[in-house]
Amino acid sequence: MTGRIRRDPRAERSRRLVPGGDRPRLVHDGNVAGMAVSRRPREAPVRRIEAPAFWVAVVIQAVDGGLDRWGRQLLGAARMLAGTDGGVVLIGLGDIASRQAGEAGADRILTIGALDDPEAAPLLLLELVAPFAPRHVIFAEDRTGGDLARRLAARSGWPIQPGIEALSVRQGVRPCRGGRSERVAAVARIITLPCDRVAPYAVHACEGRILEAPIPPSNPAGRLVFGPIVPAPAGAIPLSEAPFVVSAGQGVTDFETFHALAHALGATEGASRVVCDAGSMPRAAQVGASGTVLDARCYLAFGIAGAPQHLQGLGKVEHVVAVNTDLHAAIVARAGLSIIADAQAVMPALLALLQGGGA
Repeated sequence: MTGRIRRDPRAERSRRLVPGGDRPRLVHDGNVAGMAVSRRPREAPVRRIEAPAFWVAVVIQAVDGGLDRWGRQLLGAARMLAGTDGGVVLIGLGDIASRQAGEAGADRILTIGALDDPEAAPLLLLELVAPFAPRHVIFAEDRTGGDLARRLAARSGWPIQPGIEALSVRQGVRPCRGGRSERVAAVARIITLPCDRVAPYAVHACEGRILEAPIPPSNPAGRLVFGPIVPAPAGAIPLSEAPFVVSAGQGVTDFETFHALAHALGATEGASRVVCDAGSMPRAAQVGASGTVLDARCYLAFGIAGAPQHLQGLGKVEHVVAVNTDLHAAIVARAGLSIIADAQAVMPALLALLQGGGA
């Protein structure tokens, strides 16, 4: 007898089993038998640079007060071009949180309002970037960014490469001759990037220091003015273009509450194939490989198990929230946030919260 307590591996394993479910699952975070192990989270290092060798500027349209997938990719491209010696300055058309922009790769942040006057916009952009003398200025190849990039190139005389399909530190590749061939050249001073061409920045968070930006000049009389952007009703947005989709699966039986919740959230309605086959939702609402492939920022799924063809329709969705009674459902594994509960109980509770009545 040595006095040492003998380990029982079987008992330790049984204490680490997640309760419920048909298949055994283990807790891998070190918490055994309900014992919470307190760990102090590490503080992620922050990259700070005071006097970079050069600057790369990024002009981004804020989406709902923040950065979307496309915006983070533009900052990833700027971070790649800046390397270790350069700095990245973000010019935000709208408010963007400093921490969010810093984590995405921005060293400095200048935020201005919407540029309502397309003729004055390039002059203002030149005024903003003049102190930085940027080596490159990056825009999104969309309606707003593409127009601003071309106007800036015309006003400044800087060379431009629009619609770059492949980008590296040394060169940019873009289609030409109707897409039948490619043109490879050194990266121009002004470039525009379509979505999903460059990976977002995912190393150390940058400082994201906010700088004061000048007030945009007022529009002289008689000039062309862009009116405010009016968001379209959720029901009028095609499912393939909707930023927020709420979808119903076989676990939803109260469609009246489902419709009311989707309207309160301002989301576009979707459904699984089973629901559409049953006639509870129109065929146009079907999400999946045999329906519509989404490009949404957020997808809220009620009572959807997550068949392979359905998950193929979520390839580009940034955030998936699943409400399901099965902890082991495929949609739960795909989701960033899961609520293990009956959709029939969760939907009225969410609706009550949105209407101010409490849960």
